[in-house]
Amino acid sequence: MTQPTDAETPYTLAGIQEMLGISRAVVTSLVRAGFVTPTRGARNEYRFGFRDVVLLRTAYGLQAANMSHRRIVRALERLRATLPESLPLSGLRVTAVGNDIAVRDGAHQVAAESGQLLLDFEVAPVHGAVTFLQPAAPRASSPEADELGDDAGAWFARAEAAEASDPAAAEAAYRRAIELAPCYADAYLNLGALLHDQGRFAAATRLYDDAIVRCPDAALLHFNRALALEDEGRVDEAIASYERAVALAPDLADAHFNAARLYERSGDTQKALRHFNAYRRLQR
Repeated sequence: MTQPTDAETPYTLAGIQEMLGISRAVVTSLVRAGFVTPTRGARNEYRFGFRDVVLLRTAYGLQAANMSHRRIVRALERLRATLPESLPLSGLRVTAVGNDIAVRDGAHQVAAESGQLLLDFEVAPVHGAVTFLQPAAPRASSPEADELGDDAGAWFARAEAAEASDPAAAEAAYRRAIELAPCYADAYLNLGALLHDQGRFAAATRLYDDAIVRCPDAALLHFNRALALEDEGRVDEAIASYERAVALAPDLADAHFNAARLYERSGDTQKALRHFNAYRRLQR
């Protein structure tokens, strides 16, 4: 199969974040869950096509609606089959019609999945870019949701739902979840990514430092800490953090790649080659 070109997969991770208004942590978690399979660019960065963008937006909406993983996968498989290769000039509308996801292109409408869904958004071409209009509104809060009490999982869910519209509220909710469950690795990961996306690298590093004290064997915490350290310019510490990540999870390909890149930059060819080789083996 021919590898897609950058022209066919023009959207970067940063572009996806800006376009969809969701954090890097959410996008990468959807990728890890297999909802989309982006390609890799010349610098190993994620590259997304038009279909990937729509599928990510849909998957995010379905997760927010608390749909099961199995049903999200089934919905996305059917949705993927109905999407055109590129965005029509007339745009698209993805909406809930009765109990179905439907994709409307002009006068044509195709149902994609049955079930209780909370989706309603348009995808339009604006100045050569993809733009999402009329995003799905969050579910109305209930008295129960307003009284989350000591339920760390409920605070985590509230934080995820608030990330796009109210990052400050999301941060507060993540911190409350962590306060209630001091080894809540996913809460640390999401909050750290939120801080990182805001350019608060030192704050993200401090958060990961605290997280690793409580959850020392969570490889992704070490990996994300290394990313924050890199952006702080603390390269030696970043390398050590990548090394710890691959010691805990030898199949963490991105950690091998990033460690190799930093070793190569620092002139340690032997260690760079070792990690590049490990990365290549994992890509087979």
